[in-house]
Amino acid sequence: MSPRVGRADDTTAPAGDATTLAFVESPVQLLNVLEWAHSAAATGPTGGLTVVVLSPNDPMTRGQLRRMAQLAREEGVEVRWEEARGGASAPFQTIGGLAGPLRRADRIVIGDPFSRYVQLLLTITRARSLVVVDDGTATMEFISQLARGERLQRWHRKGGRPGPRDLVFAPVSASARRRLTPGSTRRVEVFSAMPIDSAPDGVTVSVNAFAWTRERFGPPRITRGADLVGTSLVETGVVDPDRYVEAVRALSLTHGANRYFAHRRESSEKLHRLAVETGLQVVRPDLPLELIARRGPVGRTILSFPSTVVHTLPLALAGTEVKVAVCDIDPAWLTETASPRAQGFLSGVTGTARDVHRLTSVLHTSPTAPA
Repeated sequence: MSPRVGRADDTTAPAGDATTLAFVESPVQLLNVLEWAHSAAATGPTGGLTVVVLSPNDPMTRGQLRRMAQLAREEGVEVRWEEARGGASAPFQTIGGLAGPLRRADRIVIGDPFSRYVQLLLTITRARSLVVVDDGTATMEFISQLARGERLQRWHRKGGRPGPRDLVFAPVSASARRRLTPGSTRRVEVFSAMPIDSAPDGVTVSVNAFAWTRERFGPPRITRGADLVGTSLVETGVVDPDRYVEAVRALSLTHGANRYFAHRRESSEKLHRLAVETGLQVVRPDLPLELIARRGPVGRTILSFPSTVVHTLPLALAGTEVKVAVCDIDPAWLTETASPRAQGFLSGVTGTARDVHRLTSVLHTSPTAPA
């Protein structure tokens, strides 16, 4: 058991008394808030920490969030669960209930600066310290857009025309970007496992080494063969579904993969097709993959397409014999509607990954030197 990341009395303290308020919408964001709190506690007091879960509607995400919320409570962190999308009036009730704590908080921690919900909440806070923890590879895009002074927009949507909702929300998004820009009275920190070589002036970058995960879990039992990690690139409209199934089948045959760890956003229809056409055992994890792999059992090789895990798994599994290999996305797999930036962004995710083997072709998958 690692040292507690929050105060011993956080589970009973009122949310409004917290000096640090964290907003999360996914299991990985909550994991990284715990990693940040663990890292910050080693260098100084973090203040009373309250994590506010802005619960989504997706059942798999909700299930993982509940498991992560229990882990957070075991660490002495107060967790406030908000049914933020539970009907037309839910956002108004959620924002109204959080207005007081937002104004009183000394520090705000967020997991997704691209979230419209989070951007709206940022317009209320008076906190002088803002922390952004990883929400996957989107952190890299956030840093780049902040440095260039661009409007905040997810990479797989970039290049398309703004829709009516984008135009209506533009003033809120612009206000949130200003809040996320450091100034004389505002500190901004990015806590990340991503390869961030440079940051905008005034932004402090702290390294997430997954120390809490390694202390809390494992080391894992390592099995023969390989495990394959799924991706939601089909669901986001970036990769053609037929090409994706072909690639998964080729990877599993070449490397002797037995299990396919589904991404929480993958559709049931696609997962059923993968199970039938590849013979892989499809596993829906109940926790973020970093924790699943660290607890084990886990294959000696973990295969992945370009995604966050090619950066995080080598850190979470440091000191074990597990190898992480990443397969590049062939340009021919992209859909006609994919963002013009898709191929470059995905190649950058792969090329900047450390301590992984690159598989340059699905059909010829001899590992190159570690990236």
